Amino acid sequence: MLVLLILVVALAIIFGVADIRRSLITKPIFAVFKKILPPLSDTEREAMEAGDVWWDGDLFQGKPDWHKLHSFPKAELNSTEQAFMDNQVETLLKMLDDYKIVQEQRDLPKEVWDFIKREGFFAMIIPKAYGGREFSAIANSTIVSRIATRSLTAAVTIMVPNSLGPGELLMHYGTQAQKDQWLPTLANGTDVPCFALTGPEAGSDAGSIPDTGVVCNGIHDGKEVLGIRLNWDKRYITLAPVATVLGLAFKLYDPEHLLGDKDELGITCALIPTSHEGVEIGDRHFPMNMAFMNGTTYGKGVFIPLDWIIGGPEYAGRGWRMLVECLSAGRGISLPALATATGHIATRMTGAYGYVRQQFGMSIGKFEGVQEALARIGGLTYGLEAMRVMTAGAIDMKLSPSVVTAIAKYHMTEMSRTLMNDAFDIHAGKAIQCGPKNYLAHGYMGIPISITVEGANILTRNLMIFGQGATRCHPYVLAELEAAANPDAEQGLKQFDSLLLKHIGFALGNTFGALWQGLTAGAFNSAPVSGETAKYYKQLSRMSRALALSADFSMLILGGELKRREMLSARLADVLSQLYIASAVLKFYEDNGRQQGDLPFVHYNLQRALFEIGRAFDGFFVNFPNRVVARLLRSLVFPFGIGYKMPNDAIAVQICEALSKPGVVRDRITHLCYIGEDEQDPTGLMENAFIAMYAAQPLMKKIYQAQRAGTLPRKQPLLQTIEQALAAEVINVAEAEQLTKMNKLRFNAISVDSFKAGTLEAMGITSAEVV
Repeated sequence: MLVLLILVVALAIIFGVADIRRSLITKPIFAVFKKILPPLSDTEREAMEAGDVWWDGDLFQGKPDWHKLHSFPKAELNSTEQAFMDNQVETLLKMLDDYKIVQEQRDLPKEVWDFIKREGFFAMIIPKAYGGREFSAIANSTIVSRIATRSLTAAVTIMVPNSLGPGELLMHYGTQAQKDQWLPTLANGTDVPCFALTGPEAGSDAGSIPDTGVVCNGIHDGKEVLGIRLNWDKRYITLAPVATVLGLAFKLYDPEHLLGDKDELGITCALIPTSHEGVEIGDRHFPMNMAFMNGTTYGKGVFIPLDWIIGGPEYAGRGWRMLVECLSAGRGISLPALATATGHIATRMTGAYGYVRQQFGMSIGKFEGVQEALARIGGLTYGLEAMRVMTAGAIDMKLSPSVVTAIAKYHMTEMSRTLMNDAFDIHAGKAIQCGPKNYLAHGYMGIPISITVEGANILTRNLMIFGQGATRCHPYVLAELEAAANPDAEQGLKQFDSLLLKHIGFALGNTFGALWQGLTAGAFNSAPVSGETAKYYKQLSRMSRALALSADFSMLILGGELKRREMLSARLADVLSQLYIASAVLKFYEDNGRQQGDLPFVHYNLQRALFEIGRAFDGFFVNFPNRVVARLLRSLVFPFGIGYKMPNDAIAVQICEALSKPGVVRDRITHLCYIGEDEQDPTGLMENAFIAMYAAQPLMKKIYQAQRAGTLPRKQPLLQTIEQALAAEVINVAEAEQLTKMNKLRFNAISVDSFKAGTLEAMGITSAEVV
């Protein structure tokens, strides 16, 4: 006992006396810490510091506060935004013929361009004081989603001026003079903006852009002024072919020290009229056969005055910080909106097609192989809508959650790719024949574009979500990195010392917490609700604790090497992402009144998320280089094995039943999907055929009963069967007319397009036009 008492006292002195602790414990650990975690570059630091930590912080730290999640305001359109949806948006949808736009005109018609400019579609984010709409993020997202179910080309054209670009940068960083000059003309459509960041040598690594600007004196408007001599070569720039004002990102140099004592100032953003001398708008690109304007721009030796820098001369070199802070619009609003639109149209049309299309004497939607794919389409669409609403809601809370928007961008575009592939599998031959009757083809072509832009998906998953999340969301790591980077070594040691005990306590709490939750399977975790979803809150809390534990061990054991072990860190990114997806679904379900009809979709998403979390952890444990630590972590987190499973067949059948009959559940799940008013529109044709067949179900039962009784023959064309059924008085004249009309709709709906010889050749484009 005396020895134990001495040991306790010694430990108390070592840890309790600051000078002793710093000398014996903190200083050696700090030295190791600085070795295993290399210092952040300036661009990495700016990316880490940009944006806000939001719900991702709760999930990463192991103790999500579910009441906090439910307290976030529900993202909804206000009356003005809803009126715009009901009037201007619906009017625009009726003006669009997407097949003609993409395949024949390869541009929006002039009357459409005029309408979207006149009605403020380009001004949704611009304040009313400058003539803009000043809509919320959820309105921006909903409008783009709705339009995208009708025409991807129109949606992209509208979303770009309301995303990362001149308008948003001006509102956040522009001088008052710049705002007064540009925002009114951007709002009324007099000016069309584009933003040039990507070039042949710089894509995802935007910080390496080779485009340059040199501070120098030059002539502008007949006067010698201080300015910048620019050289740039950009590609993939949406709206460039029609832009009147060019936002340009470049690296700024000041070799003569006209602005200060630095030779290299860093990435800078400027706003330049495309009519300015030397500005070249180059060839047009043709991305995946889509008709939205996209192309190149370049300039050599172009002189601009210094006050064309967005924010003025004092913002020289601050462009990278500006860009990463504003990426939320593209990653959190625009691309999730397009992905969700894909889900809405694929779900509604595939459910209808599965009912209308028949093989072997029954609707193909009755086959379990088709039901498996259709359930995945419907389930993922519910998850997409939940993520869209929750992520846009965060932006409406005046937050810029960089990790959350990266999660949304990556997973939502990948989910849309998965469900669109399923939709193509079910539609089969109808999906692959491009023409006016095909409502899936252009959405299918556009998915790789969403996956590629705003940071390629591989980069987003492997480097951004966990790499940024581990630093930003962890309660201590970013502060510890700052301490390590402190040029005053003694001050840095004191900073680190103040964090060390807290970090140790955090790690120990997660270790014992993970073990307890593993042994009890999370049974004693609290849930903010009762009923069928309560168990999911408990499991998500358990997996959140497991993530915090695994992330800490990874950073401790691997240090800076973790940054290069992309396949390993990506699996922890998947865990964090699935926790966010599941959270969004649970909140969406609560915000919409816990609708009973939504439960199969909720079960599907939560069970899928937990399964993906288990799979990610399994891959992480198998591949973690330190095998002792790997076995320890697996034993702590899953002492009895990983028991999460994908949703069972019964849930899949329930989803398919909801999507295969008219009703409020189907309408709610696909409420953004545009449906044509008549049979001239492909969506209207399929919807009318579906409704007609569902209404004729009782009459078809009469015919099936007669066939089983031998009164009517089997396996012959339906029209012939209708005639025989009328003759045999199985049905009456009115019923025969209803079935005949239904059969005509059915046949037209499943038909595909064909073209007379020479028609497609006449629509072809020459190689010169493509270039």
